[in-house]
Amino acid sequence: MEVLTTSGSGARKVERLLRSLEQRGAVNLNRVERQVRRIVDDVREGGDRALLAARAHFDGVTRKEPLRIAPGDLHRAWQQTSPELHAALKLAARNITEFAKRQLPQEFEIEPVPGVKTGQRVRPLAAVGCYVPSGRHPLPSSLLMTAIPALVAGVKRIVIVSPRPARETLAAAALLDLDEVYQVGGAQAIAALAYGTPSLPRVDKIVGPGNLYVTAAKRMVAFDCGIDMLAGPTEIVVCSERGHPEAIAADLVAQAEHDTETRSLLVTSQSELAKHVLSEVKEQSRGNPVAREALRNHGYVIVTDTKEQAREIANRLAAEHLTVDSEEDLDWVQHAGSVFIGNWSSQPLGDYVSGPNHTLPTGGAARIRGGLSVMDFLRLVTVQSYTADGVRALGPGAVALANAEGLSGHAAAVERRLARV
Repeated sequence: MEVLTTSGSGARKVERLLRSLEQRGAVNLNRVERQVRRIVDDVREGGDRALLAARAHFDGVTRKEPLRIAPGDLHRAWQQTSPELHAALKLAARNITEFAKRQLPQEFEIEPVPGVKTGQRVRPLAAVGCYVPSGRHPLPSSLLMTAIPALVAGVKRIVIVSPRPARETLAAAALLDLDEVYQVGGAQAIAALAYGTPSLPRVDKIVGPGNLYVTAAKRMVAFDCGIDMLAGPTEIVVCSERGHPEAIAADLVAQAEHDTETRSLLVTSQSELAKHVLSEVKEQSRGNPVAREALRNHGYVIVTDTKEQAREIANRLAAEHLTVDSEEDLDWVQHAGSVFIGNWSSQPLGDYVSGPNHTLPTGGAARIRGGLSVMDFLRLVTVQSYTADGVRALGPGAVALANAEGLSGHAAAVERRLARV
């Protein structure tokens, strides 16, 4: 990890770094755009034939292997996993479910003036696709985090796509009684979800993280199919004045092992804390080559002049994961995907079992949205009804605004009703 200070000549270097990190949302998708466009167009036009061809080429799954995984295979995967994993999956599922239930919006009806009723109805999406990566590590937790909020929202059709899904991932699907699971990944899976094929009907929205090709494909189909967000490399920022060096280092290493592109930062005004964390990071990452490379290339310790300066930097970074010292720190936190408070709040607990969603905004997107939630799977439908008294009360105002905008038809539609009251 590189150490930078905001004092003296170091201030300019810190500012350059921060400006660069503030622009990190511009992930270089352009370098894969041409290839992804070809894949998406092929699947859109060629259906199953193109989908299976792309799957064979990119996922290494032969055409002879089924696209859709049989329900019996899902149940066998559950039976073949350990009791310990069963208990962990059930624990995580229960907490994710309860958290999502608390996020559900309420339906309501109000009467702003006599004779006018307005309200809100909550309706689920009809069909969603959950992308579950399957690279170096199986990710059953990602299936739980994407599918459970959809279940709580009341989505009727939930589709899981994953390239060569691990047994643990299939077991998680079996736990949730999800039986529409397809063995396909990459841009080809995103294209199939967005546009549909005879064997994989289209969905209304695609959620879940993926690699550069998945992210580029999601951006490409976003005008034709809803998406949650564009995922970039994992991010962790620890803003601490009195944290435990061993605990801080452990979380930095834990998140860094996701990917060699992971961004990991400690921001503190305490130079002694910074020194001890650096020592711990070096020791704890010794046997973790992915984390070690990520920390070497994208890890920073920023030592500030004041704690207020450290907090300002943390907010500028708008990180996916943010660790702070105490609940009082929440008063200054403005931009973060998920906040972890204190030495006991290890970020991997949030990745797996605590309940809040681990599908979080990266690339600075925490400035404008939070993590995946039950709201991503719902539509808020507004409703309104008027009586003659309501038209009499609100009609003149509507006519005045319509005339101001030069929309005579709008004005006339109201005036005709006003003439009858």
